[in-house]
Amino acid sequence: MANQTCEILGYGEDALTLWALKRHMSNILKKFKDGTAPSKCFTFYRPSFGRKGNSVFGEFDAIIVSPKNIYLIESKWDNLTKHKKDEIKFRREQELRHEIFSWYLTHWNKEYSGHWESFWESYKGKFKFQKKTMPLKGRLLATNLEFILAKASKHCKTISHKNIKNVLLFFHDGKKTRNLPKISKNFKVIPIDYSKETKDNFITLAG
Repeated sequence: MANQTCEILGYGEDALTLWALKRHMSNILKKFKDGTAPSKCFTFYRPSFGRKGNSVFGEFDAIIVSPKNIYLIESKWDNLTKHKKDEIKFRREQELRHEIFSWYLTHWNKEYSGHWESFWESYKGKFKFQKKTMPLKGRLLATNLEFILAKASKHCKTISHKNIKNVLLFFHDGKKTRNLPKISKNFKVIPIDYSKETKDNFITLAG
């Protein structure tokens, strides 16, 4: 007998982010006039780039790679109450995460795949983000970076600062939240109303 998928429910920003990637990706792409079908995109869910050390720069909520653009995503949930803040301010480490990964994307070349040490030698002196350093070959961060950069450069044919998009997914209850918050001019807010798809504050992820 064929396996049947059980119903999976999730709660909070992480669950809402995964739900949006599964159910609302086409709407996210359309906000950037990207007509790519979701099935043609390559998506990383909560890719981590470490939390401790001189080379690390934290974790995105998601990265979507289409043939046209690369979307670096942060998520914010209104916590089921009326969103009272007029502005969402990103912490400096959050902004720095986007700056660092954008730097990696625009400096990476397919020829470096499998040769992280060559990439490190070429750019270690040009990597200037506070006291951050590029990870050495063999480190887990270097391995993860190389994998994601290789996948991104293969899927998105041309990468420049123009097609790297900083995105905030703002999950809100459309029955309560009317006005979208302001954020840094370097980010675009994508509002996603969860009110019609939650069950007693839980969102359906499968089943």
